[in-house]
Amino acid sequence: MVKTVCRDIILLKRKAEPATKDDKQIAIDLLDTLKANEAGCVGMAANMIGIPKAIIAVNMGFVNVAMFNPKIINKSEPYKTSEGCLSLLGVRDTVRYKNIEIEYYDMNFVKQCKKYSDLIAQIIQHEIDHLDGKII
Repeated sequence: MVKTVCRDIILLKRKAEPATKDDKQIAIDLLDTLKANEAGCVGMAANMIGIPKAIIAVNMGFVNVAMFNPKIINKSEPYKTSEGCLSLLGVRDTVRYKNIEIEYYDMNFVKQCKKYSDLIAQIIQHEIDHLDGKII
């Protein structure tokens, strides 16, 4: 189900709670909401739909992927960039890493460990920041 995008800074600054396999419907709603906003959005975190759970959805270019409890375990090649956010007005400067390796659970709650680079890595980092309550 497509959800309303949260723009409440207090809710967005709230750190996400760990997700469980029982939170699958939240991930489905997040994927639906990302799809509905694809013209101006490439990733979302569950707190962007008002639910403080550690779930993100990322546009991988050909498919949207949900990730439960994503954690960056390795990163390299920092760079400065500017980013916008569907939940916030304007663009903000930040530092991202060109290459990251993350651990997460997929929709079947099977643990994954994958490497990403460039734009997809940037999107994942932005969404993980949301899970940590970090507003850029």
